[in-house]
Amino acid sequence: MKTKYAILTALCLLVSGMARAQETKVNTAVYDGILIVGYVDRGAFLNFTGPNINLVKGKSKFILGMLPSLRFKEDEGITRNAFVTPSLGVGFTYSYKIWAVQIPVYYNAKSAVKNGKWQIGVGVGLRLNGFKKKTI
Repeated sequence: MKTKYAILTALCLLVSGMARAQETKVNTAVYDGILIVGYVDRGAFLNFTGPNINLVKGKSKFILGMLPSLRFKEDEGITRNAFVTPSLGVGFTYSYKIWAVQIPVYYNAKSAVKNGKWQIGVGVGLRLNGFKKKTI
């Protein structure tokens, strides 16, 4: 019985010695090639991840950065803003292979009717760099 455990332990040690650990790497980037579509404050947004700090582990990427965006929102009231407005948000993005999920935060400026405040949203998208085929 003890011989079985000794052989099993030796086999596990041999196999684990050949296994490689996944590499974790912290980077900075100006643009990551991720296209996100989402919802915030009764409107939609389209953004491309901008300047950021990211952590890569295997096929996963964790990103914290600025989000240059186009916001789509119909204003209510007599005087209105344009339906499409440029905006800059901040947020967290997680991507795995070609898929991405994002939690952005955008600031709505003070107006004659409302106080300014931060709005949290949610978005999904694609990592466009994930479509590249690797060549040897």
